[in-house]
Amino acid sequence: MLRAAGVGAGDEVVVPAFGNVEVAEAVTRAGALPVFADIDPADYCLDPSAVEAVITPRTASVVVVHRFGRRADIARLHELGRLHGLLVLEQGESEAPYDELAQRRERAAYLDAKLKGVRIPDGGPGHTYQQYVVRVPGNGRPDRDVFARALRAKGIDCRVPVKTPVHRLPEFRRCVTLPETERAADETLALPVDASLTKREMQRTVSACNALGGLLQPAF
Repeated sequence: MLRAAGVGAGDEVVVPAFGNVEVAEAVTRAGALPVFADIDPADYCLDPSAVEAVITPRTASVVVVHRFGRRADIARLHELGRLHGLLVLEQGESEAPYDELAQRRERAAYLDAKLKGVRIPDGGPGHTYQQYVVRVPGNGRPDRDVFARALRAKGIDCRVPVKTPVHRLPEFRRCVTLPETERAADETLALPVDASLTKREMQRTVSACNALGGLLQPAF
């Protein structure tokens, strides 16, 4: 897609580091250089202000990745594209059937109301809850990882959505500061909201999470 749009050698393409490495790999296959911009901590997508800060005369495109069922601020990103003459491409997530989407939102609303000791996601308009991503703050220690192991020990199918930001990988290591990206990679945890989950399973998730709330107290 990038090559077809005329992006190639000598061009820069702004991409997120919070997410899949495939986006940066596609840029390098086109012969261009991936440039990483920070995310908005509310939606985990490219922050338009961070994108604008890394635009140079060599910037040819921005690849926007919508994450976890939340959409990026695509209106502002397209406005940046028009202002700077950039191609703005979007990578979305697969659409769920209406019934499945409604059930996921129902389960997410239940978690929103019941969870304590974690930061629940910012729902936002149109959130489809592809993943229900909470924050487990670190307080100077790996609380998220301890939290996740404790949940798995109780049979809760949780997972770390982004283990390593792309700019930390050896092949894409950059001397850039992406504080929101790095904080999100260290703190986020996806809890199950599948349409197949029963009420008892949802209650078990809440009970297990709330019983671990003490992990979030500051370490002394």
